[in-house]
Amino acid sequence: MSSWSFRLAMVATVLTFGGYALLLPVVPLWVARGGSGAFGAGATTGVLMLVTVTTQLAVPWLLARIGHRAVLGLGALLLGAPAPLLALSPDLVPVLAVSAVRGVGFGLATVAGSAIVAELVPPQQLGRASALYGLAVGLPQFVLLSAGVAAAERLGFTLVFVVAGVLPLLGALAAVAVRVPVRTERPPHAARPVPPAWWPVLAMLVCATAQGGLITFLPLAVPDAGTAVALALLGTAAGGLTGRLVAGELVDRRGWGGRLLRPGVLVAGVGMTVEAVVGAGPLVVVGAVVVGLGFGLVQNDALTTLFSAAGPERYGSASAAWNIAYDAGTGAGAVGLGAVAEPFGYAAAFGTSAALLGLVSLGRRPRSP
Repeated sequence: MSSWSFRLAMVATVLTFGGYALLLPVVPLWVARGGSGAFGAGATTGVLMLVTVTTQLAVPWLLARIGHRAVLGLGALLLGAPAPLLALSPDLVPVLAVSAVRGVGFGLATVAGSAIVAELVPPQQLGRASALYGLAVGLPQFVLLSAGVAAAERLGFTLVFVVAGVLPLLGALAAVAVRVPVRTERPPHAARPVPPAWWPVLAMLVCATAQGGLITFLPLAVPDAGTAVALALLGTAAGGLTGRLVAGELVDRRGWGGRLLRPGVLVAGVGMTVEAVVGAGPLVVVGAVVVGLGFGLVQNDALTTLFSAAGPERYGSASAAWNIAYDAGTGAGAVGLGAVAEPFGYAAAFGTSAALLGLVSLGRRPRSP
């Protein structure tokens, strides 16, 4: 974790996810201001994530043929270069077209980024290395999820779109300098009991649905409370960072891999319940922090569990499964909860997500094989 390649990979991740995080709540607001409504706002995130997930299916194949560095750099390029074009129109169709291209880039960058972590460190350091990767992913969200909305309101959407384009392009330059070692002999797969692979994927999916819906619709659900929304978006990112760092320590030092999924889902469900019931005031911030904390626990534990189940020869496939669950859930949260919010309101949408999290957390515990 002290190598220059690992550090450069983290820099590339910070910059690439900076471009992603900056626009995640801004683009829905942009099309909503253009008259597309809640469903149209959700569709922008939904299309981004649909194309992302479709792309991620092919990334393990690409990693094996052109390498992690090339895939990460290309992904950052495609994510950033089209972003300034969003300023040309808030109409739904052109925004969806730009979102689709950015989705290809994001799909490439996400799978390559988390797979690089496993390639650059020994298996016994995966928990902490994944936590540092989570820090590189989460720090941009911590700063930019809230800053993006505030900057768009005060400085204009165009400037935000330009900055969101420049950051991933700088990330592409950092990715070019990463050197992934060629292993002629893979380290032995350190076998340990792990839950079935579907369990971490399901936990990721439902938590990502919750956070995706929260990030997409909170600026619309609390339109007259700019400070509360900014703090809530900041809080959910901070909670996610905390959860991932705590999980990394518990997985590596205590051997709790696979044991944090159910508690994380339950914690996220509590947070979404708060959002559904309260709807305004300081507790909106508290609920967002709790959602982020639960999802952070799930993110790190799910990634290390999937790596352990797959073994070194299939790290790329494990990374793809984790990222697909993350991004499919984010898209489902935007589109699915948007479909609920359009006729029934945002409280109903948040409550639907809370109920889903509760059902998953209280379901039968999967047994290790």
